[in-house]
Amino acid sequence: MITASISDFRKNIKKYLDNVTENFETLIINRGKDSGVVIISLDEYNSLNATQHELSSKTNEARLDSAIEKLKSNSSFQKDLIDS
Repeated sequence: MITASISDFRKNIKKYLDNVTENFETLIINRGKDSGVVIISLDEYNSLNATQHELSSKTNEARLDSAIEKLKSNSSFQKDLIDS
């Protein structure tokens, strides 16, 4: 994670954006007290959105609930894998 002031970001915008895209860095630009901006690469953004979609899916919610119930009842996950 990299942090920068807004004025430093303006002076070195190419360097900062290259670090974000080429090195998968997260850039935080401080804009004063309790204010800031986070910059991430497009690949990272797409990955976060895909993860959010998977976590919010009703199908995956049912699978997660089922897995939690199996864990609570001490059922074997290995047996389920073998039976599949």
